[in-house]
Amino acid sequence: MRNLRILVAGCGHVGLVLVKELTKILPTAEITVVDSNLERVREEFRENELSLIQFNISEYDRLISILKSFDLVVGLAPGKLGYQTTKACIEARTDMVDLSYMPEDPLTLSEEASKAGVTIIPDCGLAPGLSNILIGRAKSLLEEVEEAIILVGGIPEKPVPPLGYKVTWCVEDLIEEYTRNVKIVRDGRLTAEKALNGLELVEFPDIGGLEAFYTDGVRTLHHTVKTVKNMWEKTLRYPGHAEKIKLLRDLGFLDEQKLEGKDVSPRELTIKLLEEKLSLPEVKDLVLMKIKVSGKEKNKLLTYSYTLLDRYDDKEKITAMARTTAYTASAVIQLLVKGRIKEKGIIPPEKLGMDEKLFNEIMAYLRKKRVSVTDFLSRC
Repeated sequence: MRNLRILVAGCGHVGLVLVKELTKILPTAEITVVDSNLERVREEFRENELSLIQFNISEYDRLISILKSFDLVVGLAPGKLGYQTTKACIEARTDMVDLSYMPEDPLTLSEEASKAGVTIIPDCGLAPGLSNILIGRAKSLLEEVEEAIILVGGIPEKPVPPLGYKVTWCVEDLIEEYTRNVKIVRDGRLTAEKALNGLELVEFPDIGGLEAFYTDGVRTLHHTVKTVKNMWEKTLRYPGHAEKIKLLRDLGFLDEQKLEGKDVSPRELTIKLLEEKLSLPEVKDLVLMKIKVSGKEKNKLLTYSYTLLDRYDDKEKITAMARTTAYTASAVIQLLVKGRIKEKGIIPPEKLGMDEKLFNEIMAYLRKKRVSVTDFLSRC
């Protein structure tokens, strides 16, 4: 029997941590990394520890031909390539755990994935990802969900100028978070909001006041949690951040159209500058997430609250963002590899949370990795 073959498509800030974790927990698996730039991968891994394929995964036909020889794909491509990479996995009949922040709705591919006999789990990072899993768990404990609110953010331990922020994940998708229109549910109605709207100040013990604003994090929950009166995600940053990003956006620094007579767009230049100026390896980060799910069970109003505070790992030199994102994905990958997830099609992560056994296995693994989620039940 041949070893499990895993292809990691894209390998940036989070990808390196996830690949290292997979080599530990799946020591007999044959792991291959494909990316257009493999310099960082070569620096982090010994020769022959991994197989490497250097090419741009936007080359659709070539990608399909490569995927056919693998059992599982881990999608870490930028969001703009996520939907296309998912379609390629379906055509190649290869299972997938995807972390890309794609603008499209992955559930539109569910029928195709089911017919192909593959399991694809999209949005499988921190948020969306772990946030969905926790909401799925709360939903399974309630007869009717009335409200689901997500507050989440990765920030430096202390605000650092000029934006009070440091880069810990794909800058291309970070800008998407600031520019992509957001779907939320307010007062029972699905409505559209601009990213960065809905600004409010929220106090957190030991952290202080943070600002929160709408971002595109609800995603598949719009399909799987139907009865809500209010549901949205807000991203957390140090106060003043949103105003500065809005200024950049309004001045055109986040525009995708190339400058007249130039082969570069303002967004491409901004991505490069933010990557160079805000990577700040000497600055430690933290991840904070708070989720509140309220609803009815036996005519009683209940609220399930989940809180996560994770910090930079000094021993392993791993950011909190990489820890919480990569380890969530790793937990799900292990379930899929072990055959614990049997359903075919596009399986949103909240469905894993709705299964008590799968939920408990995911949370046990996260606790083992010292990613601690506290929960609290209140009755009204």
